[in-house]
Amino acid sequence: MEEFPIGTLQAVCLGSSIALSGLFYYVYRKKRKTVDRLNDAPQIALNENLVDLLNATPGKCLQYVVIEGTVQPVGEPLRSQFQEGSVGVIQKLVLKEHKLVWNGLARTWTDRERVLHQRVNAVPFNLMGGDGASVRVLCPLEATGPEMETVHEKFHQANYGFTDLLGQYLSGEKPKGQLETEEMLKVGASVTAVGELILDTDRLLKLRPPTDGSEFFMSTGDFDSLRMDQEGQATGWKVMACMCALVGVAILLWAGRHYYRRIRVKRERERERREFEQMWEQNVEEAVENLCVICLSNPRACVLLNCGHVCCCYSCYQALPQPTCPVCRQMISRVVPLYQA
Repeated sequence: MEEFPIGTLQAVCLGSSIALSGLFYYVYRKKRKTVDRLNDAPQIALNENLVDLLNATPGKCLQYVVIEGTVQPVGEPLRSQFQEGSVGVIQKLVLKEHKLVWNGLARTWTDRERVLHQRVNAVPFNLMGGDGASVRVLCPLEATGPEMETVHEKFHQANYGFTDLLGQYLSGEKPKGQLETEEMLKVGASVTAVGELILDTDRLLKLRPPTDGSEFFMSTGDFDSLRMDQEGQATGWKVMACMCALVGVAILLWAGRHYYRRIRVKRERERERREFEQMWEQNVEEAVENLCVICLSNPRACVLLNCGHVCCCYSCYQALPQPTCPVCRQMISRVVPLYQA
């Protein structure tokens, strides 16, 4: 059987599309599972009855619930290093370097950034309900989110002289400066948290990352916004998986079409060869002057078009290195059998 005609580039593209579609589908299934868990998660009101509810629950644990409340620190809150009066429970300090890098392919300068320093601080805090009930949030840094407020942002412009400019053009890098930012989850912010709710031995309600591997969420928006955001991400991964799969199918169809055309051409040549062999058997006793000019053993059995010369047998025509007439060197567009009465 003839080898399946797929080149190196097509094989690389096919393998990449299959691998990417599998990866994207895996991420989609994971996101879809998260969305299903969010849809099934009960929304628990943060009030005094929550302790009695957990006491009546086996294991004093609710595996995946939605809790909404306001942020209150257990002890002293974190204070902003740059803005007076800003206090919070989670603080993120980031220092980024911005620079221009010469792109030789596009022949232009492109903007790039690099994190030089990052530090995250957190203090214990509770989510407070309307009637004074509270839930202690454990391991908040392991949660997806929350979206923190930027309380400080300052860009420090880079200063350089003539020698620095010369070195930048030689190295292909032009520093623009450093961006300094501070983000905080402020005290009093409304937070929606999704996780595992437990009742500790000291009758203290605690919310922690789920022990079954489900995703732990903290968001400053409402629960519907959180759920819609996750559904949008799941849909995006599904679309990318489908697109990569379609690319793989298109490559297979393209290769199959070329394979079919090669098989069809091979069958057509085999049919012509059989016709010429039958004609040779009928014209065995041919004069010497009617022999093929190439092999000088088989009779001339084909007409070369468009020039019209009858000069060779079909086997020698198939063996020609270039499709040109042996007599006039004109390109051969097609060949037809020669029938002599």
